[in-house]
Amino acid sequence: MEQNQAVITLQNVGMTYQTETGGVQALTDVTLDILPMEFISLLGPSGCGKTPLLRIIAGLLENTAGTVSVGGMTQQQARQAHRLGMVFQSATLYDWRTVLKNVTLPLEIMGLPRSEQRCRAEEMLELVGLAQFQNSYPYELSGGMQQRVSIARALATDSHILLMDEPFSALDEFTREKLHDDLLAISRKRKMTIVFVTHNISESVYLSDRVVVMSPHSGRVSAVVPIDLPRPRTAQMRSMPRYYELIAQIRGSFEGV
Repeated sequence: MEQNQAVITLQNVGMTYQTETGGVQALTDVTLDILPMEFISLLGPSGCGKTPLLRIIAGLLENTAGTVSVGGMTQQQARQAHRLGMVFQSATLYDWRTVLKNVTLPLEIMGLPRSEQRCRAEEMLELVGLAQFQNSYPYELSGGMQQRVSIARALATDSHILLMDEPFSALDEFTREKLHDDLLAISRKRKMTIVFVTHNISESVYLSDRVVVMSPHSGRVSAVVPIDLPRPRTAQMRSMPRYYELIAQIRGSFEGV
């Protein structure tokens, strides 16, 4: 796929869900092209539709209007072809399986030979810095380490598209900032496209190439803000004037919603 050719295309995407009192518009007319190796944040308050949009891209929810293309396929086809990796807000690990066995789970479902399952899982655990914990159980790990396992599991299928739904929101600030840098390093090494849901403005600025600001009114895109901070990102950038200017610009886009 060419660098300037969208890997994910959303065209006039909408979603209405039914309640006892009638239809509720969760998303309205969302149009967006996401390029290979872009880091895109979907930013907005609770109820703005950012998580439903991510789940529509993942093929976990069905849009009721518009079209979605992932690598030239429908999102369901892309999911079946293991083109997408998904990381949820909680790590969703199985306590009775070791770290290694949690990472091999999607590979078992794919039917890969056991030797290949183990090889891939060990490679991904090395990538996220947890190789020495492969025989541990999730309850023996910190919250940040559990999310690293979740990321390793999502990458094990060899997908280059990673969808992340507020994966660091429950972590303390120090752990979260460390995982920001780790995620960006993994993204560079694996040449990944990442769509990242967050309600944290500073997090979106630090991580992203573009921030898609979503309105709570019928789930519309109210602004798309390019982030022109240099890469690779470093902790020192959090004290740069431009960093704070971008935060203020994005905050202002909410005020205009």
